[in-house]
Amino acid sequence: MVDPAPADGGTARQRLRAWLLEGLSDMAKQHPGPHAQATDQQHGQRWWKVMCLTGLDYFSTLGYQPGIAALAAGLLSPVATIVLVLVTLFGALPVYRRVARESPHGEGSIAMLERLLSFWKGKLFVLALLGFAATDFLITITLSAADATAHLVENPHLTGALGGHQVLITLLLVAGLGAVFLKGFSEAIGVAIVLVGVYLALNVVVVAVGLWHVVTAPSLITDWTHALSVEHGNPVAMIGVALVVFPKLALGLSGFETGVAVMPHIEGDPEDTEQHPAGRVRGARQLLTTAAVIMSCFLIATSFLTTLLIPAEDFQPGGPANGRALAYLAHQYLGGAFGSVYDLSTIAILWFAGASAMAGLLNLMPRYLPRYGMAPHWARAVRPMVLVLTAIAFLVTWLFDANVDKQGGAYATGVLVLITSAAIAVTIAARAARQRGWTIGFAVIAAVFLYTTAINIAERPDGVKIGACFIAGIVLVSLASRLARAFELRVTDVRLDEVAERFVRDTAHRTIRLIANEPAGRDLAEYRDKVHQIRADNDIPAEDDLVFVEVTVLDPSDFEAELHVRGEVLHDRYRVLTLEHSSVPNALAAILLHVRDTTGQLPHIYFEWTEGSPFAQFLRFFLFGQGEVAPVTREVLREAEPDRARRPRVHVG
Repeated sequence: MVDPAPADGGTARQRLRAWLLEGLSDMAKQHPGPHAQATDQQHGQRWWKVMCLTGLDYFSTLGYQPGIAALAAGLLSPVATIVLVLVTLFGALPVYRRVARESPHGEGSIAMLERLLSFWKGKLFVLALLGFAATDFLITITLSAADATAHLVENPHLTGALGGHQVLITLLLVAGLGAVFLKGFSEAIGVAIVLVGVYLALNVVVVAVGLWHVVTAPSLITDWTHALSVEHGNPVAMIGVALVVFPKLALGLSGFETGVAVMPHIEGDPEDTEQHPAGRVRGARQLLTTAAVIMSCFLIATSFLTTLLIPAEDFQPGGPANGRALAYLAHQYLGGAFGSVYDLSTIAILWFAGASAMAGLLNLMPRYLPRYGMAPHWARAVRPMVLVLTAIAFLVTWLFDANVDKQGGAYATGVLVLITSAAIAVTIAARAARQRGWTIGFAVIAAVFLYTTAINIAERPDGVKIGACFIAGIVLVSLASRLARAFELRVTDVRLDEVAERFVRDTAHRTIRLIANEPAGRDLAEYRDKVHQIRADNDIPAEDDLVFVEVTVLDPSDFEAELHVRGEVLHDRYRVLTLEHSSVPNALAAILLHVRDTTGQLPHIYFEWTEGSPFAQFLRFFLFGQGEVAPVTREVLREAEPDRARRPRVHVG
């Protein structure tokens, strides 16, 4: 009797594989985002729902931003926060509203800058920006989970039971986040709406009660203004100090990049097209503006209240308000029951703040790395990427001992580098559009963010070091993947013009013989001599037709691309198929397979050996799409068509 267990095991493995790679074929040409099923532009979520997802990261900073401002600026915390708000509303917001219009498919400023550079330098530049994006988004996941753990462990009722287990608790929180995304994106949206709604409502209560206490105790404002005058002298000095300490508050700028990255999830208008998704762009701009205004109001109010109502010594490390200023006010003025509810809400939103970062990474990375050939094909699918990103988050958590302070520098650096790159990108876009006023305005904004980034790097160089590690990791893995996938077919579609199609039809009822030719002067002697040599080397009868195939390499750093084939007759006798692609061998293999599938005949192609070192020729192929064409073409065909009987014939003489 045959044991059915292996079959059952095989079926289980097939189901697991199908579940993991769900939607992969739909994402082959464009990655629409986590678990997206429909391709119509109008499908998606309302902008305010997506705002709740991106707002998890943005709004959750209220858990620690007032304390950071108090430690950095002291009595000037409200003034420094006003500077931050001005930079947000009149700097970051206009920049990202323009990014949303220029890059409506979620690529963000990286895609805008990618267009400025071609070939390998453009790819390496994008990889560097992706390294900072990975730094920003992954540290968002780990830092938020670590901060949630800190709030949990610092709860007076739980310290005894949970103390000393911060790393384990953080790992469990990260695993829970990954599990939500394995389940599906709609579930993440639903959880985000609940968490953000409850958290903002509780903060409204805390702010209202705090303002009531300030209004009923006018001496608080009088004492604060007097202390400011004594410490700083005059308003000009106060503003000067606030401008100096403002970069330390840069974490309050988080959320804009993820707001653009998740644009594909925003519902568009019924008349939207892929090229002109006006409804999606409008929704994204509403998302960015609403989130920025809400956050600005909370930042100003909470920095003012915490400065006036919390003693300065309580903000210091180990103090009851350190890293939890608003929770301190909730317990102080609304009692233990409300304070405990506020703690629970803060822990929940901090834990799930990584959801916006996860959604951004799931949309951003598959748009670049697989297209560059710098990630496996399965990286276009969502669930395998969730598993990979969760594993990396585990590693980061373990390396940094789930410590919030150790990760803060990397987080701020990633945020500022991305915002600065966005400001530079929109400045260039405005200049290209001949918009002089916007060009000057965006240039000033870019200068502000360059200053902020430089100050942050100078004070916290660890952020650049961590970012450099992410960049190095992405570059090394990407190049290794590109090397491993070098012999893939790499052609998404073959498009022939009318003349080329006629050439293929004319040869369909006889042996199809193609000559691979590297054109020089394209004169009569070149083609005549080539025909004579190929016939002599391969004993081809004089009556057999020969068609030349010539490849023009466009951008050899591209990986996947369409193959465009143009037919022409040179010198009134020689038929030539001119191909345009990023790689000569891959283009030749693709046209051979296309001719086979179109005519039902096995085509033959004839080469000459190339002189030179095999290693040097392989490097030419890897970097420039040329090199030793014949053996590489054969290898591409072997990988694309495992059946030797159906594989086009390759001849070298």
